Amino acid sequence: MRFDLPRLQDYSDVARWLNLTVGELEWFADRGHWLRTKDGPLQHYRYWQVPKRHGARMIEAPKPHLREIQRRILRTILDHIPPHRAAQGFVPGTSTASFAWPHTDRPVVVRLDLRDCFSSIGTARVRAIFAAVGYERIARVLAELCTTTTPIAHLRDIDQRQATLLRQRHLPQGAPTSPALANLVMRGMDRRIWGYAQRNRLHYSRYGDDLAISGDHMNPEAVLWVVLRIIADEGFTVHPDKTKTMRAHQRQQLAGLVVNDQPRVARRDYDNHRALLHNAIRTGAQAQNRSAHPNFRAHVLGKIAWVGATSPRRRSTLLALAEQVDWDR
Repeated sequence: MRFDLPRLQDYSDVARWLNLTVGELEWFADRGHWLRTKDGPLQHYRYWQVPKRHGARMIEAPKPHLREIQRRILRTILDHIPPHRAAQGFVPGTSTASFAWPHTDRPVVVRLDLRDCFSSIGTARVRAIFAAVGYERIARVLAELCTTTTPIAHLRDIDQRQATLLRQRHLPQGAPTSPALANLVMRGMDRRIWGYAQRNRLHYSRYGDDLAISGDHMNPEAVLWVVLRIIADEGFTVHPDKTKTMRAHQRQQLAGLVVNDQPRVARRDYDNHRALLHNAIRTGAQAQNRSAHPNFRAHVLGKIAWVGATSPRRRSTLLALAEQVDWDR
């Protein structure tokens, strides 16, 4: 065992560790693929779609019992396996700010976005992660607990490419284990791009499915030629319309942060948050909760924390406004 992980040898060990019977373990892992066509209360996930520019994104959120199983796997196994240092998302101590910092004040910044990142990662790759850390005999069932197959009934309005991926076992967008597993699966890709960047005095970081490369003396066309081939070789594809080369005279933006001088939230976004708070002071919070967030105050404070991560002054301004809001009205 390479890391300080639970000692699990067989299915019985896994079942006891998760406070399940072996039969329940097989049910939650969907070992017999029973749930490929079932719907409603038999499903372990809740499904909904979030509109995007071209089609819709499928969200697959585990129901409470499976979510607790996945959280246990995350806390006691996955959180103890370090991803590559380039991974700056979904890792303790990282953030959009730490993702953006290496690219601050660079003459050229290249941004790429992986397409259908979670649904591109199948059971075999997840199983390989568990096997690599000493769980060879139980890697399959651990992988099955962390992946799913989307029932056909939920694939309306999903483009054909994504629907094909979703019909195979994949990492569900909405499961607590998916970001950590994606980071570990992409470790090889990160290592190769990082190595290329180091050899050429470039800077590379990744936040989820967002990749950024920058440098002081950088030929973006040559860099993209290499990086796109590494990405394809590692089994991923990029959104061609989201690949962008940003030079110093343009606004260089990564994960919502402008990095031309130092990472900070775009002025327009800051102004929008400030305007929302001013309106909430005048009308009460609920009138401004147009997206029906169940905990609007927590949502707004989360946005303030995001802004404040790169600007203490802006954070103080927004917090002072938030204190004047009647959150119950």
